[in-house]
Amino acid sequence: MTSIISREQLLGLDDRHVVALERSWRMGECALHPFAIAALEQLRHDARAAGFDVRVVSGFRSFLRQAEIWNAKAAGLRPVLDAQERPMDIGTLSQRELVFAILRWSALPGASRHHWGSDMDVIDAAAIPPGYRLQLSVRETRGGGPFAPLHRWLDERIGSGRAHGFFRPYTGAGCDVAPEPWHLSFAPLAWECQRAFDAAALCRAHRDAGLALQPVIEDCCEEILGRYFRVPAGLYAAARQPDALVEVIT
Repeated sequence: MTSIISREQLLGLDDRHVVALERSWRMGECALHPFAIAALEQLRHDARAAGFDVRVVSGFRSFLRQAEIWNAKAAGLRPVLDAQERPMDIGTLSQRELVFAILRWSALPGASRHHWGSDMDVIDAAAIPPGYRLQLSVRETRGGGPFAPLHRWLDERIGSGRAHGFFRPYTGAGCDVAPEPWHLSFAPLAWECQRAFDAAALCRAHRDAGLALQPVIEDCCEEILGRYFRVPAGLYAAARQPDALVEVIT
């Protein structure tokens, strides 16, 4: 079976390649590509046997939604975090510095892996105490954090090639995005999307949308894509991806 993904879908401008997840698999509204859902079903089955209730808290995210997040951070309406997850004073930054500060934790609209339906943020619903406010922070996944046991289990599954094609694209190595242990990517789908990505189409989408900081982004677009978008091929290969399932129309 082959799935066809269009250029507009790569950029998050069209959502016809994703479907809603079952309510018991998610917290909030979440959609993913059917191929990622099939693999997630297997991962959830294994996780349940180990005592975890893996839920998706963020799946597909549109260009528009990513642009809202980006523009709010550029305007100081949402916090921009440093490498230690502390709010920064963006008033001290040049426009270029601000672009790269936002990119540490937030993908560029049109260049978010969440556009593809291959990527998701996950938590262990069984570990959430009553009244707990979810943060999606590194602290939650380490030491005594509520999701640390799940992530130790995921470490072992991913490391041994038994995560059904899922891997972590943001580990602190290979690109400059801050580590996001909760972010899982389905390698067979994501690899084909990354390979087919069109930087020129991205710049056109930014101009059409009037994205905040767009001139600065366009001036350093290749640097941004190299540092914050392209994940090394070795990470995909380590997920033991099967033959390509996806055809991208460009």
